[in-house]
Amino acid sequence: MAEEKTEAAEAPKKSKKLLLIIIIAVVVLGGGGAGAFFMLKSDKAEAKPAPVKGAVVSMDNAITINLADAHYLKLGFTLQLTEAAGETAPDIAEAIDLAIDEYTGLKIGELETEKGREAKKADLLAKIEKAYTVEGATESPVMDIYFTQFVTQ
Repeated sequence: MAEEKTEAAEAPKKSKKLLLIIIIAVVVLGGGGAGAFFMLKSDKAEAKPAPVKGAVVSMDNAITINLADAHYLKLGFTLQLTEAAGETAPDIAEAIDLAIDEYTGLKIGELETEKGREAKKADLLAKIEKAYTVEGATESPVMDIYFTQFVTQ
């Protein structure tokens, strides 16, 4: 009979510990879920709308750029402006200069793969966006660059 009382006394202690562990786990998981919900919700609220396409400014003639090891690149491109840029086309001379700086001296192997071309295009676009962004403006008037000629030899 003394053994039955001891077993009955130990049973409630185990169930209280188990109940406490379950409550803590629910609180921790619930807090993590709520935190993730609010973080994802705030990211969506802060996302800027995509700019609307505006005018396209093209180069008059393609340019020839010297690459490494006696190779060259014939490059032509257009700039896609945003609607906010207005109807006045910017001078494309600075973009041409940035393209020459970006591609001069590259090895032809860097431009033969799609991944290499896309990486250099992204670098060039970032430089052009920075160059054409007016001080104090929130966004660049240039939203993309399209290659019209891209020939390596």
